[in-house]
Amino acid sequence: MSSLSAIRPKNFREKVFFRNLRTQVDGNAKVEHGLTQIRGIGRRFAQAMIKIAGIDSNLRIGAIAEKDLNRIEEIIMNPIENGIPNWMVNRTKDLRTGEDLHVVGNKLEITVRRDIDRMKKIKSYKGVRHHLKLKVRGQKTKSTGRHGLVIGVMRRKKGQQQQQK
Repeated sequence: MSSLSAIRPKNFREKVFFRNLRTQVDGNAKVEHGLTQIRGIGRRFAQAMIKIAGIDSNLRIGAIAEKDLNRIEEIIMNPIENGIPNWMVNRTKDLRTGEDLHVVGNKLEITVRRDIDRMKKIKSYKGVRHHLKLKVRGQKTKSTGRHGLVIGVMRRKKGQQQQQK
């Protein structure tokens, strides 16, 4: 039998929309994989949320009841208060608030952009590397990261070579 069962519950949804996160998830995906479609949620975080919410990991997201989806959304919005350990969130000891936060969705993009701009402003090593569009995390640059440069050598025409001699 295929992974997509021909028998689906009446309330099955092809697309599941998380209102507070403003994100749409494929309803045919299993719960763990579907939650990773939300920006800022990885596999381990999704597994922890499923365990805390008490949802069967073999279910499809489209088959989950509305109250369970609301529970998942609540865990995403306040993970530490709902039992997820603080070392698992993606922003421990936030610079502005000092709290442990888990940033998801569009806020994650804004937060990362703000962090990079702050590094550029204070001219830290990472900020300078970001500004110069070079590798930031210690990777080699001799043979990789050559995007945007002219590749190859242009040959001169035969007539130009003879004139220079």
